[in-house]
Amino acid sequence: MITVHHLEKSRSHRVLWLLEELGLEYEIRHYQRDSKTMLAPKSLAKVHPLGKSPVIAHADVVVAETGAIFEYLLELAAPTELRPQNGTAAARQFVFWLHYAEGSLMPPMLLKLVFNRLPKQPMPFFVKPVAKAIATAAQDSFINPQLHKHLGFIETELQRQSWLAGEQFSAADIIMSFPLQACRARQLLDDYAQISDWLQRCEARPAWQRVLARAGQLVLDFS
Repeated sequence: MITVHHLEKSRSHRVLWLLEELGLEYEIRHYQRDSKTMLAPKSLAKVHPLGKSPVIAHADVVVAETGAIFEYLLELAAPTELRPQNGTAAARQFVFWLHYAEGSLMPPMLLKLVFNRLPKQPMPFFVKPVAKAIATAAQDSFINPQLHKHLGFIETELQRQSWLAGEQFSAADIIMSFPLQACRARQLLDDYAQISDWLQRCEARPAWQRVLARAGQLVLDFS
């Protein structure tokens, strides 16, 4: 049995989704964030030293990091249509998106989260205008342009093919779902019709609906 250590307001919905698509049996252990710090509970550190989610346990194997978890589960379920055949153009695209989701797209999203929260933190009243000005400047000059550069790239890719790794849905679409769902939650997708359509098609899949029924709605409000 695979155990998914599932933290609220985290990226582990994707892992549950992949498990559902692969038809692998699993159980969920739920964890709540600290209401003040929004950090994961210390109990997660008993599962993996980093104390973060997602993390899975399977027999005596513990795997952290979303990309590594995807690799492990896809190998466990091989062969599977969710991973394109090695040596194909689709396989090369697949590997790119598997790394791109966390390596390139999530960093500006995390920066946006940090700078959104910065002016809301406790501080002397006379410092707040300065903090707000710094946060606004950082977003306007760097974070938002970077995000739209990435979104434009993804939009173009989806204009030429149905799914991210080609004409067939794959685990690449699953791993890319969270950052793009987060972008949509922050009203960043208004000008990206292809991404919006792709998200609707992703979320219409029965496996995603089963995840919501079993684990609850994906919560993207970190404010």
